[in-house]
Amino acid sequence: MTIRILLVDDQALFREGLHTLLSVHDDLEVVGEASNGQEAIAAVAKLAPDVVLMDLRMPVLNGVAATRQITQSAATSRVIVLTTFDDDEYVFDGLRAGAVGYLLKDVPSAKLVEAIRAAARGESFLQPSVAAKVVAEFSRMAGPGTAVPQQDLVEPLSERELEILAVLASGASNREIANQLYITEGTVKNHVTNILGKLGVRDRTQAALKAKEMGLI
Repeated sequence: MTIRILLVDDQALFREGLHTLLSVHDDLEVVGEASNGQEAIAAVAKLAPDVVLMDLRMPVLNGVAATRQITQSAATSRVIVLTTFDDDEYVFDGLRAGAVGYLLKDVPSAKLVEAIRAAARGESFLQPSVAAKVVAEFSRMAGPGTAVPQQDLVEPLSERELEILAVLASGASNREIANQLYITEGTVKNHVTNILGKLGVRDRTQAALKAKEMGLI
């Protein structure tokens, strides 16, 4: 299956380089480009890409607002933030807006391709170097005394699910979780599906954030 990709960045040279980089992979196809969030929303509606690589700081409409509109619409496109700054304040807003991943623009090409494929499979991908920053920032913003006990969940997480959740929050893929916990990738996928359902969230990134809020990790 070919993964259809939309590139959203206000720098034409960066989009051109990214287009060239991705075109060498037979399973990836860049179907469109946009230079701001407003163009991105229109392109998603017209092209229905599988994955959107979204910059955050852009004119007209920034990536956070565009991500929110795309994820709240009926679009099935999954958004990966691709930005320059690992301390950018937009990052946390972007994840809450529905982005399923966060990568820096200096990410190795192999990791970028891995993230795109993960998103297309319905998974999330946080660059390991920034995953801890995201969780730490959310914890700081939540502040002390705000944790919600697991008993408030309709169905509590099992010990194995809590174990997987902790590894997932570090930005690990299903394969990496499976290797670390010595279980099959299929088993991990089933557990992740159950975790998302019990926490009432749509993706792994939101699961990590909510788990931190509840004091589960």
